[in-house]
Amino acid sequence: MLPDQRFEAVLAASQAGEEWALAALYRSLQPALLAYLRTRRPGDAEDLAAETWIAAARALRRFRGGEDDFRRWIFTIAHRRLLDLQRADRRRPPTVRAANPDSDPAAPAAETEALDALAAREALERIASLPPAEAEVVLLRVVAGLSAADVGAITGRSPGAVRVLQHRALRRLANMSGLMSEVLVTLSGSPAM
Repeated sequence: MLPDQRFEAVLAASQAGEEWALAALYRSLQPALLAYLRTRRPGDAEDLAAETWIAAARALRRFRGGEDDFRRWIFTIAHRRLLDLQRADRRRPPTVRAANPDSDPAAPAAETEALDALAAREALERIASLPPAEAEVVLLRVVAGLSAADVGAITGRSPGAVRVLQHRALRRLANMSGLMSEVLVTLSGSPAM
């Protein structure tokens, strides 16, 4: 995300109300946060991300910790927003949403960026096809870059259970495509085992 010393300065500035600092934190985590949320709730991802950042902004002055703690904190908030939405869905009848062609961001201009985006989208679609617990673990471990202990704390599982779910998920993904290393590199830039 940000170099350690810079992170501390940016965090302190954001806690003091500096908009540029909050924007820097947002820019560093928003892509991974959106990838996580789009895979879990595609139609609600942007709203959930906005709710996550609003909740984070409200509680930011009380936050204590380093960069890894901040990443874990943001994804914990997002995870809780997902759970809240799932609970709400169980209490109300489902609704059908019309597709909105204007909701997708414009395609990148450069051909390589477009190909990378397609590869990432395909990888995220494959992850989304996994059982929900496995998909969530892979997203938090690979896309969000969290440790097994962090993912366990967020999801209420032990680090060992997180590693088992991740192993099962990666094995399923490997069986789906035979291109597991490409999936991991596409999502994170390096394998996350």
